[in-house]
Amino acid sequence: MRNLIVNIIFCTGASLVILALFFALFNQEQILVSTIFQVFGANIIINFGVYLLHKIESRIIFLEYLLDISFITTVLVIFGFLFDWYKVIPIWVLFIMAVMIYIFVFTASIVNVRKKTKEINELLQKRKEKQGDAL
Repeated sequence: MRNLIVNIIFCTGASLVILALFFALFNQEQILVSTIFQVFGANIIINFGVYLLHKIESRIIFLEYLLDISFITTVLVIFGFLFDWYKVIPIWVLFIMAVMIYIFVFTASIVNVRKKTKEINELLQKRKEKQGDAL
């Protein structure tokens, strides 16, 4: 659960940086506080959704990637309609945000798996050493 919260915060920060870059490129002077909370809400749903999607295993890895990107894009499009983001942000920016968020979530997942694998290997090594000492 802690990793999910870290991923949500990390992805929200990344999303806000992408949004800030877009605003800077198109001479928008400010991001509303409400928009920041909307992006945070979208990232909560996205991360929980991706977490649940990863609980469903697929033998076709490309299908998993496609489902993840589709889910993220769908959430962003729905939030865009709900909060009227399209007055300021074109839909292609939301798609770029979806891909970037997915890359961040995917990278964080890989780092987490590697960390847990390393911890498990260390515990197995310690157990092996204890069993060797007992003989």
